[in-house]
Amino acid sequence: MSSDKPGTSNVLIDSNHTTSEILAAAGVTVFERGWLSANNILIQGNGPSALVDTGYWTHGQQTLALVEQALGGRPLDCLLNTHLHSDHCGGNAALQHRYPNATTYIPPGHASAVTDWDPVSLTYEPTGQYCPRFHHDALLLPGRSIRLGPHHWSIHSAKGHDPHSIVLFQPEHRLLISADALWESGFGVVFPELEGISAFDEVAETLDLIEQLAPLTVIPGHGPIFHDVSGALLRARTKLDYFVKNPEKHLRHGLKVLIKYKLLEWQSVDMNEFLAWAFNTAYLKEAMPLKGKDQALGIAWIQALLNELAHSKAIMVEGNTLRNA
Repeated sequence: MSSDKPGTSNVLIDSNHTTSEILAAAGVTVFERGWLSANNILIQGNGPSALVDTGYWTHGQQTLALVEQALGGRPLDCLLNTHLHSDHCGGNAALQHRYPNATTYIPPGHASAVTDWDPVSLTYEPTGQYCPRFHHDALLLPGRSIRLGPHHWSIHSAKGHDPHSIVLFQPEHRLLISADALWESGFGVVFPELEGISAFDEVAETLDLIEQLAPLTVIPGHGPIFHDVSGALLRARTKLDYFVKNPEKHLRHGLKVLIKYKLLEWQSVDMNEFLAWAFNTAYLKEAMPLKGKDQALGIAWIQALLNELAHSKAIMVEGNTLRNA
């Protein structure tokens, strides 16, 4: 995981340009944040300054400090979210407070849930996470474009990981902000599938879209900037094919990701507190034997997940304490 510093890689893209040169030409600074907070992308130049995705709420002040330092006293004009998972919009409230004149853009699918503030529809309660309330001013409509810094970026629907997610593409520099639709080693958990809603086909359609856009440089929602797009697409399609053939593996994978994510927030937690959280987290409770109505069966089922995470060295179990590893 990164140290929350701007991305300044000098990897050669072609005979004429490096990563840092492409980012500079597009006015882009990337704060690689690890996994609790999604990467933040700051865009500046001859046009509206913009921040794409704001991280998790517990990192809100750190996100604000990074943005303020990079802006150097200049205002932030726009705030954008590729989708509304808590690790991508948890810093919205802090940034809206600091920059009250900034226009906040979100994908259209959850606009009413943001207006009415419905933490169930927004998945914060079902995932056992939290996001401070924020507002939106405008929508990121697929098929249109938006001026960010010196260039226009095209907006594309990117269903799968989240049914309302979008990706942003800058065609002149062939630069893609892919959110959780494509990482260097795969893609994000397909959350509709955790609810029993078929969405693997939508993941495939989004991967096809990215291939058609043919980016040279990809800024993912998590992890470092990468350029081997064909390799990333191959890895993502291989992973998708495995999950299509083994949907129960995807479900188990998704639930373990939720547990790991919560431990990234907590770092350590008493087992009883963790069990109380698990039994009150809808995605976990609904997957338990008898939907968590038999506590003994539910605890045994959770323990099996914890054992798998410990075996992979993702967590540590020390007596009655769980620790992030």
